[in-house]
Amino acid sequence: MDMLGNKTTQIYSVLLIEDDMHTRNMLESVVNEHEQLNVCSAVGTWRAGFAELKKSQPDVLLVDLGLPDGDGTDLIREVYRRGYSTDVIVITVFGDENHVIKAIEAGATGYILKDGSNSYIAQSILQLINGGSPISAPIARYLLNHFHGSPYAQEIPKDDRAELPHLTKREKEVLSFLSRGFNFIEIAENLNISPHTVTSHVKHIYRKLAVRSRSEAVFEAMQLGLIDLEKKTT
Repeated sequence: MDMLGNKTTQIYSVLLIEDDMHTRNMLESVVNEHEQLNVCSAVGTWRAGFAELKKSQPDVLLVDLGLPDGDGTDLIREVYRRGYSTDVIVITVFGDENHVIKAIEAGATGYILKDGSNSYIAQSILQLINGGSPISAPIARYLLNHFHGSPYAQEIPKDDRAELPHLTKREKEVLSFLSRGFNFIEIAENLNISPHTVTSHVKHIYRKLAVRSRSEAVFEAMQLGLIDLEKKTT
């Protein structure tokens, strides 16, 4: 609420990276039409996107994969390598299995095709912000085909792991609070960050640990020695 006690609508920033100017302008208009979304910057190259990503660290990165000076997948990797809380959603014409798997393995938590309606694109971004993983129906089919019967769906013995998952300092703090039963709002208050940022950190933790729930994340982190339940969180 504002100073007068009126309820305010939270606005989420979106960095748009799309090389085709016509498509970029269309997507920018679609995003800005939604009352909860605002395009903080719309650029058409990998280099410009990387510069804006470092400068603004937006709530959402809406990125195409086929950029003239680089691969959008590399920008997705940069988000997670740098520990940003930015959520990533791919919007592209590439619907083949190789592009889908590559982007998701890099850390994208949403993957939609450009032929979706305006309302679908905006709602997909909000779904991502609220903890979902929006995926266009054709993409879901590719994923099912890829993982059906795949040996990677089985648990990998810990002794076979090349290295421990890298969690940022903030992700370890969030994970420590999770292990003690704190909810997202309580974690946000303790760390002086927004609940949305907590949600983003949790999704990053789940992805890095290859788990799907709080209990699995805590168990996996304890097994790997990433957290110590005997040590109090400061």
